Amino acid sequence: MKKNMYDYGFVALLSLLGLYALTNFYSYMDNYEVAILVSSVAGFSYLGIKWARFRYFFIASFVLTFLSIYLYQGDLGQSESKFLLKYILSSQSAIMWMTALFPLSLLIYWFYLFSKKEFYGNFATCMVWIAVVFASAGLLIRWFESYLIDVEVGHIPVSNLYEVFILFCLIASLIYLFYEEKLNTKKLGPFVLIVINAAVGFLLWYTLAKNADVIQPLVPALQSYWMKIHVPANFIGYGAFSVAAMVSVAYLLTENIFWRRHLPAKEILDEMTYRLIAIGFIFFTIATILGAVWAAEAWGGYWSWDPKETWALIVWLNYAAWLHLRLIKGLRGNILAWWSIAGLLITTFCFLGVNLFLSGLHSYGEL
Repeated sequence: MKKNMYDYGFVALLSLLGLYALTNFYSYMDNYEVAILVSSVAGFSYLGIKWARFRYFFIASFVLTFLSIYLYQGDLGQSESKFLLKYILSSQSAIMWMTALFPLSLLIYWFYLFSKKEFYGNFATCMVWIAVVFASAGLLIRWFESYLIDVEVGHIPVSNLYEVFILFCLIASLIYLFYEEKLNTKKLGPFVLIVINAAVGFLLWYTLAKNADVIQPLVPALQSYWMKIHVPANFIGYGAFSVAAMVSVAYLLTENIFWRRHLPAKEILDEMTYRLIAIGFIFFTIATILGAVWAAEAWGGYWSWDPKETWALIVWLNYAAWLHLRLIKGLRGNILAWWSIAGLLITTFCFLGVNLFLSGLHSYGEL
């Protein structure tokens, strides 16, 4: 009964937030954006009902965001004069907290793995949750800050490498935290946090070397409602594939007696890898279809064999083959684990390498 009350309360809160957004910003929205808003409320409500900790994450993120909005009082210059904004609640400050907490959580996870003391494991998990709250709040606040610069500049913060690396850290962490809780796989934290901290390392370099944290207007090709659903769907796929690869690393290590004593059973790791790749494949397929529709609207054709499109197809075929061999042929074991790790390399090139080494219609995302 108590759980049902919390469920109803969370759904009511989301409905009120959605109604507030619809009431105040309806004149700026088209039918597609209204549909995105309604779908988001429904999707987050479902997640909150199925996963109690997601409710706390969501509420904490929005409390920080609304506090930041209140402190700004419509003036971006307040970030230099108000302590909370300058050091905690501006988008850049929140994101910097995220980049500090992820490495800390990685270290604590390793202490937990070898000490087997639950305190360290719980502390590490807590640090990851705080990091994802700051990541989420940082993106939401950045969204608000873009509109403080100018209404014409304002946009959802998933438009460049800086923003999507934050999104990747957020999504990959949430995917891992879900399975950590549902399958009791806290011992995988030291491995999964490696790939997340690799993203954090790139983000720090990109910020310092390129001033990437500066909010820029959207290029014309990105001025579309499709960006709001294509990019998040893509990064759910990327996040799931990345976590699956790190679980596969743990799977291979269980061949060694030393690691076998410290890691979950191979059966659990095998099942978790399959679930992650299946989820990633579903969302990556959706993102690819949405990207084709977006391309038709922006460039006049569904497919142009642009390097990004070509490598997205390679990623899709790679994981389609992986799932085919597991589900239809019944293949198991080390070969699929190695395949999953290789899949991360292919996915990374699609995600980042294309921007570094190739040019095409997606060159607006280059370094």
